[in-house]
Amino acid sequence: MSARVNIATAESAAYKAMMGLEGYLQTISLNHIQKELIKIRASQINGCAFCLDMHTKDAMKYGETPQRIYLLNAWREALELYTEEEQVLLAMTEEITLISQKGLTEETYYKANQLFDEAQIAQIIMAIVTINGWNRIAISTHMPIAK
Repeated sequence: MSARVNIATAESAAYKAMMGLEGYLQTISLNHIQKELIKIRASQINGCAFCLDMHTKDAMKYGETPQRIYLLNAWREALELYTEEEQVLLAMTEEITLISQKGLTEETYYKANQLFDEAQIAQIIMAIVTINGWNRIAISTHMPIAK
């Protein structure tokens, strides 16, 4: 792929704002594995190789198993591998990432409300929004995969 604009240098204020969201995500109540599962699943849906490469490696550093990463795209077929909280996080990730299909459904929101408080639900939504932003930046600017 041809090189494209580097947003970090061309529009540093915008990039800094995205980094601000990333910094915020370091302060939320979700654990590292939960955050990485959100990032990996959204990146799978969006087809973002750069982010998939980064976040699968990060997940492994945090102790995630290869099996759970390999099966993440088919998590509904392997429910026994994911906690109830993770299943809700993944459903939210899919529904928010694919917002034009049906959005965050009442059913999924109800399940989230049973497991998470209002602040945590807001944090989950922001984590999903942030990775979707990064996916769009990486894909549209052809960010290269680390070798």
